Amino acid sequence: MNRYLLGIFFVSITACNLEQKSTATIFAGEIVNPTSETVILYKDDIAIDSAYLDMHNRFTFTIDKIDEGLYNFHHAPQYQYVYLSEGDSLLLRLNTMYFDESLVFTGKGEEINNFLIEVFLNSEEEDKIIESFYSLTPEKFSEKIDSLKQLKVSLLNEVKIDTDLSEASVAMANATINYTTYINNEKYPFKNAENKITNTISQNFYNYRKELDFDDKELTYFTPYYDFMKRYIDNLAFTNCASDCDTENKIIKNHLHFNQHKLVLIDSIVKEKKLRDNLFRNVALTYFLKVHDNVENNKQFLEDFHKLSENNKHIEEIHKLYESVLKMQPNHELPDVKVLDSIGKVISIKDIALENKNVIFYFWTNKNNRHFKNITNQANKLALQYPDMKFIAISLTSDHENWQNIIKETNQPFKNEYRAANIDSLKNILIIDGLNKAIVVKEGVIVDAYRDMYTLFR
Repeated sequence: MNRYLLGIFFVSITACNLEQKSTATIFAGEIVNPTSETVILYKDDIAIDSAYLDMHNRFTFTIDKIDEGLYNFHHAPQYQYVYLSEGDSLLLRLNTMYFDESLVFTGKGEEINNFLIEVFLNSEEEDKIIESFYSLTPEKFSEKIDSLKQLKVSLLNEVKIDTDLSEASVAMANATINYTTYINNEKYPFKNAENKITNTISQNFYNYRKELDFDDKELTYFTPYYDFMKRYIDNLAFTNCASDCDTENKIIKNHLHFNQHKLVLIDSIVKEKKLRDNLFRNVALTYFLKVHDNVENNKQFLEDFHKLSENNKHIEEIHKLYESVLKMQPNHELPDVKVLDSIGKVISIKDIALENKNVIFYFWTNKNNRHFKNITNQANKLALQYPDMKFIAISLTSDHENWQNIIKETNQPFKNEYRAANIDSLKNILIIDGLNKAIVVKEGVIVDAYRDMYTLFR
């Protein structure tokens, strides 16, 4: 569809809404190669409306009254931000094969939205460039980062000259520029953790911290802001713990202590409830999924979490994860999780483990063909080297026929191939935190639930 046809579509949707109040907000568009039947509009984490695609893959939202600010629209499995104001008539077009790169806005409200998308896409490209900056001195690094920031500021100034942007939309644009810049400064010490560059960082390097707002409700669910806050808390905890705690050189080894520091910092710095809850959740998920600590430390962390994050909206999720972590400890029986074989018969992985003395469970998904080939080759290679071990593949694939076809194409025997009966349940119970994960089981009992297929016998 060219811009002329976009214009026709735009006129048609506005014409259909002439009887609406002049303050009504119209958000509509066309999705090429749709991946679901609907578009869902969210404010923060709450769905406020949904629309089905019509026969031409178009959708329309007409909202009588809207609060100006940042929203996001979800077309499964993708989502992206949209800035809406009262009276906007905003049209988008995107191709799901190139989701963010193809996204274009037209109509009233287009300027701020196209600016936000451009900054987002530029930041992705910048990340590759900035990677080469981390070896520079703090002063040189700051100069490079500031110059990239200034390019975005100049672009915003041009937009402001040509367009009458609202004060709130300019604030959002500046927040986008600032937090995509600040996060690079917070990454710098971690990128140089093993050399002495960080010893030369002056306080001026972090001058922007004086301007931080930890209670901006409009930014709570904005990815650049949230990602910055996570990195900032990590950095502050690392710095404070390294200088104030009796843990000489143990900061990385003592993960419980380090994550306790992060909980305390969030409690002392962040007052906005939703941001607090989300940051506390992030620390808990990171600790339980990545650290793989012992039972006593896991229990202590959960107790501290409860003390500092009272009435956290994610508490049920955290408790379920904690219980799964306990069940996946060494010397525990493998949980009774269901999988399907090649003919659709339901089988428990516990029974599969008991049929074989030594079993390695590994995982793959049809969404990543390269990973499937690599992990399968690795399993086949290890099976030849360790003939006493049985390697069992579990696919996180919902389409049974598609799963069968993938295996047939690679000439894999179905006897060692299974598919998750319920993907989310299996991932939660077995704590699948990465596709290279391997679970080592002996006679139905867990030996190690957190191994890596590529370092399994090292």
